Order: sequence, then structure tokens, then C-alpha cells
Amino acid sequence: MPQLSVPALESSLTTRISMRWASETPFETTDTLVITVGEWYIDLPVDKQTGKIDWALAGECMQESKDPRRVVFTHEIDSHHNFNVSNPCPFIPLANGDDLETGTMARPDVPGAPMTDYEEVWRYLPFREGPEGSGRGLSWILESDEGVLEEGQHKVTKTFLAKMGGSYLVLCQKQIHVVRQTPLGERTVQITGEGVSARREEWTDDHWEIKYALGPNNDSLPSMTNGLVDMRGSKSGERSLLGVATSICVHLLQRSGK
Repeated sequence: MPQLSVPALESSLTTRISMRWASETPFETTDTLVITVGEWYIDLPVDKQTGKIDWALAGECMQESKDPRRVVFTHEIDSHHNFNVSNPCPFIPLANGDDLETGTMARPDVPGAPMTDYEEVWRYLPFREGPEGSGRGLSWILESDEGVLEEGQHKVTKTFLAKMGGSYLVLCQKQIHVVRQTPLGERTVQITGEGVSARREEWTDDHWEIKYALGPNNDSLPSMTNGLVDMRGSKSGERSLLGVATSICVHLLQRSGK
């Protein structure tokens, strides 16, 4: 099995330009924002027509190889309830600076969700200026800390928060974790999840604006508009959210982050 590694600590802001199943025509029906900091990511695609979550994901991204670049994603949060580790996903640089991701995954719009080849084109976005001002600020992702769960069934509220300049994402999903020990002494965790709640907020005209507030519990999520001003001066009252700072990265925000 190839050894996985995490990328050098850097951050990026990306959006999806197009999606294509097998040899069908490319399309794009979502408004997608992905914040990546170091080895962690939050991915929130929102369907443009319905205004609902298309497929919300958060977790770890591990690099399997550099040339070609192949990345494996964990799904700590998954609105499609697929909590397995992804197959390695190749990313091919295109002439215009975009990245072409290829692979195989379950196709949710077809009965039985068959495994299907796909292509996605991703574009790097410039960082949005935040309240810290031009060229200043922290990029960070926080993950809720459930600790080490003992054998048995546990109710878990899994939450990820991400901020990059003037862009902010938060995903939250109530889950059931069933922890077992195999006859060989290995620890296994089976996860089932409910619907995902999400918020996307943007710094605009010297204040935070809510772009999307989605899902059954979006009103209770930590929000920049409600006083979560910074990771260091947290006012969220959510101690568990602040227990694990998975990745922190300082950047000049005018840079592409690529």
C-alpha cells in the first residue's frame, strides 16, 4: 500500500467549474466553495436551482503521490452518508491554471448509485479580503473533538469550521458511532449520519453577510455574524469546537494560495 503524506501547510480557496459523468456533456448546477488548509478541507456545494445542499463534505486530504498528484479524502462529514475513505483522485493541471480531477464514485442521481467515472474542473479563487484588512489574517480549520470513544454506541455531533480571510464555512452533522473490537483486537467504527446543517458567510462592506444558511439546525451553528470573531478570541461558547485546531496557516491574502 502506498504511503500517504500530507501537503505542505498552505491554504486554498476553490470552486467547481464543471462536472461530467463518463462521456456525457459537462455541466455545473452548483455554487461550490472549498476551503483547504494544510491537510484539511470543507466542501459546500449548493444547488443553484433549489438552494439546497448538493453534497456537503469535510475531512482530511492526504497526498498519495506528487507526480501525478493523487489525493485521498476522508469523509468525516458527508451529507450522502458515505463515511469511507475515497479512492485516490488524480489532479491534472490544465493550461489555464485550473485542475482536472478524475476518478470513479457512486452516482447518486441514478437508481442504485452505480460506481461511475467522472471528471471535475476546479478553479483557484483569489482570497476575499476579511476584517483584518488587505494582506492580513489567518486561514484555519477547526474540527470538533469527541475524544477516544469506548466500545459501544455513541451519539456524536460532528462539526467543522473554516475561515480564510473574508470567507467562512461551517458544517455540522449529528451522527451515531458504533465502536467495536474485532476478534483480532482491531478497533472498527461504523458511522451513520443525519442531514447536514451548513452556513457560508462572506465579509462584504465591512460586515459579515450570510450567503447560505441551510439544514435543520443552521440557526444554532457558530456564526461570524453572532460574534465568532476569530479563533483566538472565540465567543462561540462551543468548547468542543475549539479543542482541536487541526490546521492554522498565515498568508498574504492577495496570493492565490495555489
